[in-house]
Amino acid sequence: MVKMSAVYQGEKHCEATHEPSSSQIVTDAPKDNNGKGEAFSPTDLMAMSLGTCMLTTMAIHCEKDQVNIKGSRVTVEKEMAANPRRIAKLTVVLHLPQNIASDYRKKLESFALNCPAKFSLHPDVQVPITFHYDM
Repeated sequence: MVKMSAVYQGEKHCEATHEPSSSQIVTDAPKDNNGKGEAFSPTDLMAMSLGTCMLTTMAIHCEKDQVNIKGSRVTVEKEMAANPRRIAKLTVVLHLPQNIASDYRKKLESFALNCPAKFSLHPDVQVPITFHYDM
């Protein structure tokens, strides 16, 4: 179990603390929902959680297999639905080292596709994922 907490700072800003590490992040409501868009919105964090979970899950397995994916990157584009307001689509693009052996790539992609954040998304959320071996 991991304990986290947040304090509302006013003007739709929250400051969240990861208690085990004391690491902090701030959130703001997005511009299209009465905020200033000065930081990640809560749904932005959900979207980026998916991307970073994929990279982290791949890294955990790659370490065991002695495969280096350092420098790999991910972009996530979030699209919202209006009624009810929710995440409708998360388009994920992963950029991975081109020197990953072709027979290991399917295994690597499977690690990403089976990350805990992806399994935690509602089934109605569309999640197209593209893998590029171009680094």
